Amino acid sequence: MPGGCVFRRASCGGELHGRRGIIPANLFLPGVIALAEPSSENLFQRAGRTLRVLRGAGFLDPRFVMTYARAAVLHGPSLAMGIAATSRIRPDEIAIIDDAGETTFAELGDRVFSIATALHENGIGPGHNVGILCRNHRGFIEATAAVSAVGADALFLNTGFAGPQLGDVLDRERATTLIYDEEFSEMVAAYGGTLYRIVAWHETDVSGPTLDELAGQYPAKVPPRLSKPGAVTILTSGTTGTPKGAARDSTAGDAEGQIGVLEVMPIKVGATTLVCAPTFHAWGLTHSLMATMFGSPLVLHQRFDPLRALEAIEKHAVDTLVVVPVMMQRILALDPEVIRRTDVSSLRATLSSGSALPGELAIAWMDAFGDNLYNFYGSTEVAQATCAGPEDLRRAPGTAGRPPRGVTVKILDEDGRPLQQGKTGRIFVGNGSQFAGYTGGGGKQIIDGLMSIGDVGYFDDEGRLFVEGRDDDMIVSGGENVFPREVEDLLSDCDSIAEAAVIGVADDQFGQRLRAFVVLEDGSPLDEAAIKDLVRAQLARHKVPKDVIFLDEIPRNATGKVLKRELREYDSVSDP
Repeated sequence: MPGGCVFRRASCGGELHGRRGIIPANLFLPGVIALAEPSSENLFQRAGRTLRVLRGAGFLDPRFVMTYARAAVLHGPSLAMGIAATSRIRPDEIAIIDDAGETTFAELGDRVFSIATALHENGIGPGHNVGILCRNHRGFIEATAAVSAVGADALFLNTGFAGPQLGDVLDRERATTLIYDEEFSEMVAAYGGTLYRIVAWHETDVSGPTLDELAGQYPAKVPPRLSKPGAVTILTSGTTGTPKGAARDSTAGDAEGQIGVLEVMPIKVGATTLVCAPTFHAWGLTHSLMATMFGSPLVLHQRFDPLRALEAIEKHAVDTLVVVPVMMQRILALDPEVIRRTDVSSLRATLSSGSALPGELAIAWMDAFGDNLYNFYGSTEVAQATCAGPEDLRRAPGTAGRPPRGVTVKILDEDGRPLQQGKTGRIFVGNGSQFAGYTGGGGKQIIDGLMSIGDVGYFDDEGRLFVEGRDDDMIVSGGENVFPREVEDLLSDCDSIAEAAVIGVADDQFGQRLRAFVVLEDGSPLDEAAIKDLVRAQLARHKVPKDVIFLDEIPRNATGKVLKRELREYDSVSDP
């Protein structure tokens, strides 16, 4: 391709973000704005295409459009707008199914606006930052929507935090209120501070206000209309250091990106959605809020259990499953007979993101559950970058897919110059969804309007992106460049290895060397020498790990990403 390897397409999509937000103000009719945005298509072609996408997803129901329009006038651009609309369109239909049972859209709407009234009357509104430390349950949705309704900022906290991490983030983000589950009470108490505290999920009597009490004590009133909605802050994964806060205006719209998402993802209004991915993370958050705003029944489990997730697909006739790759791996590890006898015929879309999807895992999933897998690649900072549907995943296992409509992806060298197709370099992304910077200061490198995603990769001859690893993971061993991802994939594909991770460590002779961390399958005969021989037989000599450490499990965060900062704490080689 002349001028270097650059791909910009008018199809597919990634995580649903606005220009700087998760839920855009114009969500009820994104196509209207999308028609006015630049495109190689003429206006009539673009209009026809947009209308076809919206019709296929169920957005052109006149009642749907008019109800959302009225809600936007009444509530302003906020998540509360969507809650108000769905509670009118589908009042008696199931909104959420969680560990507490079922709740309807009307019940959800009443609770959200009662909690919002309580927040407002307690002085919480614009300028306040509300931390939300909840697992996957209705309280997370209620808290997020109520905070949106009063115009406060929402700070989504990782449920895997240790006490010091929680305190550091609350202090750094200047949180004034905390909504949290009872299980985190000790950690919250140890933090101290002057936070206004509200308990979400609880199974015993707790002191202080709870969401249940607020919902029962305050009327479900419409808060004062907002001149400007609050922001949302999503934390980065923190795999190599302390999680950073990526703040976004919660309603600025990337309409073209929304249409692109609907083009590639078989999302439909009213389709039952099981979100297994953590709701505090962008992937789980996006699909949880989309389901609620689109009038789709949302199934949530506080903790992921592979058997329960599989059974839930059958029990609730789940249409859309939202996961991270390690969850797919755990479902496939169930007894094959259990998988065979479970009816998953309702499942039309398995949406995976949050960490790298190995090619062998993609194939195994589709062989077991059908060609319904969609892999989305992006980051908290840049939002969507590429996507891969079943056809690409079959033809090119391991691909991250193609750039969505409205997204430009370039492969650049160290000097910021475009590289030719097939050449490995740094991945830069341009779209209408980039974040504005970290809350603590700083941001990602930007070149000609494109933002670094922090990874390295290349495009193949068909325009499919392959990600080789983090740009700071590349090591130079004896003068040779090595990306650990290639070795990780090779080891993980071995039947005798359950999972593997590879990092670079200092080496007096070669500058750096590879160290592999391996979890063996039960009864595996492999030892360190056998693992090195496995790599040596298929890859160049400089890619053979010098050390192999055997672990019971690879440390991961809640989205399945390997915590390489913990692996780097190993300072000696274990005996196999």
